[in-house]
Amino acid sequence: MRKISRRSFLAGAALCGAAAALTACGGSSASSTAASSVAASSAAAGSAAAAGDSYTVGICQLVEHAALDAATQGFEDALSAEFGENVTFDFQNAQNDSATCATIANGFVSAGVDLIMANATPALQAAQAATNEIPILGTSVTEYGVALGLTDFTGTVGGNVSGTSDLAPLDQQAEMITEWLPEATKVGLLYCSAEANSQYQVDEVKKYLEDKGITATQYSFSDSNDLASVCQKAADENDAVYVPTDNTVAANTGIVDGICRPAKKPVFAGEEGICSGCGVATLSISYYDLGYTTGEMAVKILKGEADIATMPIEYTTVTKKYNKTICDDLGLTVPEGYEAIEG
Repeated sequence: MRKISRRSFLAGAALCGAAAALTACGGSSASSTAASSVAASSAAAGSAAAAGDSYTVGICQLVEHAALDAATQGFEDALSAEFGENVTFDFQNAQNDSATCATIANGFVSAGVDLIMANATPALQAAQAATNEIPILGTSVTEYGVALGLTDFTGTVGGNVSGTSDLAPLDQQAEMITEWLPEATKVGLLYCSAEANSQYQVDEVKKYLEDKGITATQYSFSDSNDLASVCQKAADENDAVYVPTDNTVAANTGIVDGICRPAKKPVFAGEEGICSGCGVATLSISYYDLGYTTGEMAVKILKGEADIATMPIEYTTVTKKYNKTICDDLGLTVPEGYEAIEG
């Protein structure tokens, strides 16, 4: 039996904290001195593991929704499978607030946790700003170079940061839209402007769609308060809507579905959780498996079997899936090779 996770749900923090967290995303990987400190910490952790000592792992999750929840569960399961009762999780939910991510990360540093798992981009940015010594593993992060402002990112962050990516091939996502709607001429790209990885995805998908002769227009909203009005505009002006792996939409799929489905405008999603709530099709990954892989990376770090400074970002495979209920409502014919989303 493993130790029970200690889960804390923090309220909002000061706006100045948000600014600090967001500006931190422009930082680069840690210096060689920090990398040496991390390597020393990893070696010490390995000795502790051999002695059967216990570990505390801090988990900062941006917001509650199905994908991020699954990633956290996979991460915890992987560590518990290895360490059993010798690992304790301090899980904290930032309630979709960047300032709260910063507060949580700084709290982990003050508490001296052995490792930080940052679930989603703002959580990763906050953790990187908080420490260059404690090992940090990101998950549910799309593009680490964009998230951390790295101009020379080639797959390994370096310093005290590594993790897993939820990026599905963006050229294939654009191809998915034209596969389902070969007559479409206009596609709206709906995303939260506060999420750097969402911006990256819509920029790339826009290029691929325009190469196919499709007009692709970006529709950004700042938070959930203006999601409905921006989504309505996107639905009114386009044949279909595309949503990347956007955490704000993931937590508010009912708003998107309540606008797009009555308007008979198909929504194509960057991940399965969003597709389940408001989409017709997606290139799906398993966030549980993604989190589990992140947990396996954490095990290697804590046991001193790997140096986080040299660990490349890891990816997972994708599967074509569709939402049967919404497809039936819209009268869409499902192309070959797609699996229905269960549940």
